Amino acid sequence: MMNTENLQAMEWPYPVDYEKENRVKADVLVLGGGIAGCHAAINAARRGARVVVVDKGAVRRSGSGGAGVDHWHLACTNPCSRISPEEMVEVLGKAFKDYFYLEFGNAMTSYITARESYDALLDCEQMGVKVRDVDDEFAGAEFRDEETKLMFAYDYENRFVIRVNGGTDIKVALYRELKRLHVTIFDHVMATSLLTEGGRQGARVVGATGVNVRTGEFTTFEAKATIISMNAPTGLWAFSTELGGTYTFQDPNNTGEGTAMAWRAGAELTMMERSTGGVMTGGFSYPMYGVGNAHNTWFACTIVDAEGREIPWVDRDGNVLKTVPERYRPAPGQRMFYYSPPLSPYDISGPQLIPDLPERVARGEFKLPLYADLPGMPEHERRALWGLMIPHEGKCWIIYDTYTRAGFDPDRDMLQVPVMPPEQYVFSAWWMGMSPRQWRDGGFCGGGGPVIDWDLRTTLEGLYAAGCQTAAGGDHATAATTGRYAGRKAAACAKT
Repeated sequence: MMNTENLQAMEWPYPVDYEKENRVKADVLVLGGGIAGCHAAINAARRGARVVVVDKGAVRRSGSGGAGVDHWHLACTNPCSRISPEEMVEVLGKAFKDYFYLEFGNAMTSYITARESYDALLDCEQMGVKVRDVDDEFAGAEFRDEETKLMFAYDYENRFVIRVNGGTDIKVALYRELKRLHVTIFDHVMATSLLTEGGRQGARVVGATGVNVRTGEFTTFEAKATIISMNAPTGLWAFSTELGGTYTFQDPNNTGEGTAMAWRAGAELTMMERSTGGVMTGGFSYPMYGVGNAHNTWFACTIVDAEGREIPWVDRDGNVLKTVPERYRPAPGQRMFYYSPPLSPYDISGPQLIPDLPERVARGEFKLPLYADLPGMPEHERRALWGLMIPHEGKCWIIYDTYTRAGFDPDRDMLQVPVMPPEQYVFSAWWMGMSPRQWRDGGFCGGGGPVIDWDLRTTLEGLYAAGCQTAAGGDHATAATTGRYAGRKAAACAKT
């Protein structure tokens, strides 16, 4: 037992002032300064609005996208894309037949994203984010367009997902733009409630309240239009910080207070019974993207077994793909593919490892452990996986830096896949591990949220939603695009 006699309580490092109350006025108030919130604030400010951003963290790095992004989805209007926004959403709608389209959000937000995702990425580029292969590191690669120097992931034929060459510091660039536009930023202030006219539930939203998590100061924010972009509940099931950190997919500080505040103010919610399995949460998983993998950011890495036998890749019809380039092409007669079989319906199901891999492992045809065979990949693909995708994927710079410092060499070394029950070797991000099923994720793709219209306005006048705050959530590109869109709409509302 530890002797505590000589231990002294550490003094709180910040001045405490529970009695202090502040009042702040704005045209547009943005609650949540993550990816969606930053894009919302920037676009509202560019339209002449006085904008205030409130975040319980530090806006410079806060939120699930604060640590980076490596690939940008639904960039259907980029000059190399072979699929239009309208065709993309039609394909997704027929394929999923549900209220949500995996990481693309709901039907409305996926269409907004398909229409404006590339524009949002160009905005980031103008702010200083390195997007293209401007240094010609990947000249001649099949995934690179030589004229625009854009680089693409997954479907090399239709080219609607763009690799981001400098995504690690994307939030820093957004922060600089906020400062340049003189947006007022309240770091470390947690929003606690929405204010409505006359204090009536269901009335027009006229601002919010917040508490400084360091000093205890109370602030009342008055605004003509308010945007909630505070993400969805993802940190409500695993409370111990020792079971979080590197092992969580999203920011563990995302607790869904925006949804709760909207409900208490009288906003209508939808699909709140929906959540996804918490396999991306907690200490039962591995460091994100830090183990051998063949999917998502690691798509489509060669996988071998313990004796060096290569696991075959097949297309949606079960045809064995004999070369690496074939893994990045639609099947014969297929319009396009999405990279996550068997989650994707047949129409858009992409290349995958043999679906009977679990049975063949159980029969002894393949011997565990499996390995990601980076040395066996073509040079451009190997360098793209380890030197481009991994360093810029959210929270993965530390993986890249730590492994590199420790001597990991993708030209020479393979990376072990976790040893799991054979049935786990179908499609998944293998670092997810096997968290208890009662650990859930409430927002990245599939959770509920406020009802919104085509302006991303909730059922309350003056209140808009963006990013994972919207029902069905969405990925980085969806957050950026819906934030950009909601910022415009809120700025217009503030002028009326």
